Amino acid sequence: MRAIIQKVKRASVKVENELISEIGNGYLVLLAVKQTDDDDDLAYIKKKISNLRIFEDEDGKLNLSIKDTGGEILLVSQFTLYGDARKGNRPSFTMSAGLEKANNYYERLSDELISEGFTVKTGKFQAHMEVSLINDGPVTIILDSERIF
Repeated sequence: MRAIIQKVKRASVKVENELISEIGNGYLVLLAVKQTDDDDDLAYIKKKISNLRIFEDEDGKLNLSIKDTGGEILLVSQFTLYGDARKGNRPSFTMSAGLEKANNYYERLSDELISEGFTVKTGKFQAHMEVSLINDGPVTIILDSERIF
């Protein structure tokens, strides 16, 4: 499982020119599910989203988590994070999970974060979305449950 976490002042998603979700301070999380992902991958990504310390404390150091700040989460499915462009110019998406599995893990992550007390808004699965954000910092962190980086 891969996630791009962007610390934002605000973020929103539109589908067919209709605003479907927006948040204030918090995270925009772009999420991709791999064919081989399992519950351990989901748990790893959830734990990192919940506990990653990328908000400034009173001394200006990145020392606070989203739990500490009460920030919101905008979770957007993005299968293209598993795009493999090492050969040629057209990426291959064969590592991305199929629709049913990807949607299941996407919804489970959203539900589990909500059950931890987070305010979670979502994009629309399998839709063409326009995602807008004001990146704060900018701070952008890439996570991979296989811990390859």
